[in-house]
Amino acid sequence: MCNGYIEKLCKAGNVSAAVRLLQSLRDKNIFLPNAYNCVLLASAETNDIDLSFQILKDLLVSSRTLSSDCYTNFARAFIMTDDCTQLLIFIEEVVQIASPESIIVVNRIIFAFAKSRQIEKALLIFDHIKGLKCKPDLITYNIVLDILGRVGRVNDMLNEFASMKEAGVVPDFISYNTLLNNLRKIRRLDLCLIYFREMGESGIKPDLLTYTALIDSFGRTGNIEESLRLFNDMKQRQIRPSIYVYRSLIDNLKKMGKVDLAVTLFEEMNSSLSDLAGPKDFKRKAR
Repeated sequence: MCNGYIEKLCKAGNVSAAVRLLQSLRDKNIFLPNAYNCVLLASAETNDIDLSFQILKDLLVSSRTLSSDCYTNFARAFIMTDDCTQLLIFIEEVVQIASPESIIVVNRIIFAFAKSRQIEKALLIFDHIKGLKCKPDLITYNIVLDILGRVGRVNDMLNEFASMKEAGVVPDFISYNTLLNNLRKIRRLDLCLIYFREMGESGIKPDLLTYTALIDSFGRTGNIEESLRLFNDMKQRQIRPSIYVYRSLIDNLKKMGKVDLAVTLFEEMNSSLSDLAGPKDFKRKAR
């Protein structure tokens, strides 16, 4: 009943009244997650930064776990403004309110700003927390590496990767896969091999995603020997190839005129279809 009433208030544009009602319910230990998200969405649609700030602050103070939609709707409230002063002040408050888990909240905020295509604001938050008690962790750096790679700022991505290690944050397979995936897009396969070797020397095992990116990239650029070497290395490590890896190798072998080897791999693929890696195998839990 309360959820429906709050939704009606939001649709009528009376978001402040909806917030007051939520605060009153909260004081009575009644918490309505969907209603909070509804109010955040309404605030975002009117670009009401102050109200969005107040709602998210109330949620954090109540020590509730926020959904990803809450963070996304909060970030959306800032789309129409270039003034980041209030945002950075809020981040400083978040660090105080959410301690000792403030970095978890900040990471989700950075991700939400990136998701809503506010890249510069996401990176500004990242730079700002470096001077606060809340220091970037592995997840923070992985988010930022992905952001920079996606927008084509590969040099910045590599610089942050170096800064990450200098700060004593040890990269994981996600960090390296992000580098490899974005370097291959600009055909810097020389750097791909350097970071692939570094990955192994650091004791981090490459996964199916790592090999898929490299095998396909080297094959497309005509270096089929390196693709085959990586393919054999993958099998020696007992990482099951996917049908995509086989098809990539077969297609590139045909283009290079190596038809006999392409046929051999085609037969090998067909004989092991039930054992090939599927979509779920491209996901791996962090260490």
